[in-house]
Amino acid sequence: MISPVGLGVESFWHGVRDGVSGVGTVTHFDASGMSSQIAAEVKGFDPTRWLSAKDVRHTDRFTHFAIAAADEACEHAGIDGDDIEPSRAGVLIGSGIGGLTTIEEKHKVLLEGGPRRITPFFIPMILLNMASAHVSMRLGYKGPSSAIATACATGANAIGDAMRLIERGEADVMVAGGTEASITPLALAGFCAMKALSTRNDDPASACRPFDRTRDGFVMGEGAGVLVLESSEHARKRGAEPLAELVGYGSSSDAYHVTAPSPGGEGAALAIRAALQDAGISPEQVDYYNAHGTGTQQNDAEETAAIKSVFGDHAYRLAISSTKAVTGHLLGAAGAIELVATIEALREGTVPPTMNYREKDPQCDLDYTPNEARARTLDVAVSPSLGFGGHNAVLVVKKVGSG
Repeated sequence: MISPVGLGVESFWHGVRDGVSGVGTVTHFDASGMSSQIAAEVKGFDPTRWLSAKDVRHTDRFTHFAIAAADEACEHAGIDGDDIEPSRAGVLIGSGIGGLTTIEEKHKVLLEGGPRRITPFFIPMILLNMASAHVSMRLGYKGPSSAIATACATGANAIGDAMRLIERGEADVMVAGGTEASITPLALAGFCAMKALSTRNDDPASACRPFDRTRDGFVMGEGAGVLVLESSEHARKRGAEPLAELVGYGSSSDAYHVTAPSPGGEGAALAIRAALQDAGISPEQVDYYNAHGTGTQQNDAEETAAIKSVFGDHAYRLAISSTKAVTGHLLGAAGAIELVATIEALREGTVPPTMNYREKDPQCDLDYTPNEARARTLDVAVSPSLGFGGHNAVLVVKKVGSG
């Protein structure tokens, strides 16, 4: 985990559980001329902890994040070369935007110095697949290796697709997740132009307000979340102790609009139902729903409608929360970091809070765990990710030993 609320899973989880905001005024560049001047930036990250200075110069920030997160995941999983057959291990790490930092920097170089000033590493630096490529090379994994880009659903789709590769017998182990480093002038200006971002520049920590009546947009975030997925048989053979069981994956398309969710959350509901069916779990068995919950007016209302559509009366007994209030929206990495938060919630028996929830919205009338974490017995959880273009991906996880 590389996140705005902490480097490493432990500090990330403590920040999310305790409601510690990672949102502040943008420091990567001067954003004073923009309507939104806030973001959830990764702090204290030094890529030379994982890469040589030369390799840092030849790779983009989104790849740095992925390498660091993958290293922690593999270390935590206790995987080493003796445990893995390289041809049976792969990598699937996605990104919604990829090497935008490099694109903006090198475009300026081109304009100021001409084409001869462009580094031959430019193209390899910006490609979406380079996070997976570098992690594969670092680990020596020669099995399935690819990348995926489905906007805000990327991380969840990558993990779900990696799960399918293991289920089909094409791999024993997959390193999977999402990474994003797109807090750049062009990206921030683009989201400002869409009027998608919160403009509470005077109070960054309380800017993102998922499901609150006064919500006015999301906050951009950056970072990476990576998990080690392993077949149960392979894990048993090497004596690994799993953190959770990934039991369901569903995806769908709104087929409706490039940014707006389908009315009534129809597309999201389709993906949630598909994931539950894949898991063989009824809606009433779900204890926790880690919401996509961006803090935009339309997304939160339609997601609430989707929850009611799928869960019926159980929707009002379901523990729901959105961690984006403190992490910001990590776009292509959101689904991965939120699955990590969901797994930690199951392990600890704690529902993380939806921070900055102040005023009830008649359209959003469920239990969103406002402002304080809550102890609760949790066995089954759902983690959805809903992306621009109508891409929806939903993961279902169970607590180890829950039956």
